[in-house]
Amino acid sequence: MERLLRPLSEVRPGEGPRALLMLASLLLLMVSYYVLKTVREPLILLHGGAELRSYAAGAQVLALFAWVPLYGWLTRRFGRVGLIAGLNGIFLVTLQLFYLGARTGMAHVGFAFFAWLGLFSVSAVSQFWSVANDLYARESGERLFPIIAIGAAVGSPLGSWIAGRLFASKVEPATMIQIACALLVGHAALALWLARSPVEPSASPRDAPERQGGFGMVLGRPYLRLIALLLIVLNVVNTTGEFILAKMVQLAASTAPDGVAFVGSFYGSFYTKVNLLSTVLQALVVSRIVKHLGMRGVVLMLPIVALGTYGLAATGVSLAVLSWLKTAENATDYSVMNTGRALLWLPTTREEKYRAKQTVDTFFVRFGDLATSGLVFVGASLSGQPTRFAAFNVLLIVAWLAIAWRLLARHRALGRPDADDPAAARAG
Repeated sequence: MERLLRPLSEVRPGEGPRALLMLASLLLLMVSYYVLKTVREPLILLHGGAELRSYAAGAQVLALFAWVPLYGWLTRRFGRVGLIAGLNGIFLVTLQLFYLGARTGMAHVGFAFFAWLGLFSVSAVSQFWSVANDLYARESGERLFPIIAIGAAVGSPLGSWIAGRLFASKVEPATMIQIACALLVGHAALALWLARSPVEPSASPRDAPERQGGFGMVLGRPYLRLIALLLIVLNVVNTTGEFILAKMVQLAASTAPDGVAFVGSFYGSFYTKVNLLSTVLQALVVSRIVKHLGMRGVVLMLPIVALGTYGLAATGVSLAVLSWLKTAENATDYSVMNTGRALLWLPTTREEKYRAKQTVDTFFVRFGDLATSGLVFVGASLSGQPTRFAAFNVLLIVAWLAIAWRLLARHRALGRPDADDPAAARAG
């Protein structure tokens, strides 16, 4: 098994089975998410439009004010197994409520589902990588995370392809929600089994257990603050880009014979292209970037690609060209940057890997959505031109590169021998 995996990354004897099971668990999670993600588009775009879509993304932040402290409370009282069972149980129950809402045609179900799905995606994926960071030491994580992340790279196009086929077969959105529930049950079962596997020595270094909450950890430690700031800017850029694309899709759908079919078909095809490319990058490129360029390569590649994407988008390209530009950006995000985001947490403490990571990946990431909602509101009231939003993204990406450079310096400092000292760790 290890020999078969070595073309993807360096795998040592005994490491293959757990890595493959983690890959499978992540794959099921991402297939479930992409079925739901494709369902959400016609639910909201055809019953509210691109502006309401952006406002729904911002509404997630309000829910996270309650979610982040609740999750921190749970981490202080339950171990890995309890957290996995509880979180997936909550998600399965709420999905049944959305199933009923979609089946009965409840008003504003598209808005509520869009807001909830953003919370589900960041929280479930964040917890998966929190567990992975808890189980693996820094050295083995840097070798094996690129393989585990193939689960996301394969599961994403598979999920969007399944959703596209279901739409083409006239399967109702409510039925697709139940299909996603079944996949989520499979993910949870694998995750619960993996949570009971042994933790590698030094997987969560330095600190004794502490009572500080996630917000206190992030705001009190420069390294964590830089991760949060980087992800806020990253998400503002990406969400603004999604609005630009959605606005152009909405305009095209208004002249199509069947708006629902056009939107569902476009996004099914778009997500498939994005995720097929991200699969190739994840399987063949990411581990080599980590090996030869290190963290600098995985952290800086996405802003460089995004700079080219929005630089061209600001010139006023067509929907077809924009879809390919966003394909390149999103594929880099879902492969190279996703792995980089997981690797950034390897040198942190166990409490930081759960409480601080969940806080950053939910509240601070979705705070970027709220900022984008304000940007869309102001921009739409002025001119609403997609080229103006693209030009603004170019300015943000310059700031993004500066933040990334500072973060990389802090990450290198955590790798020094004195980083094992708690005082040095907190300073970094």
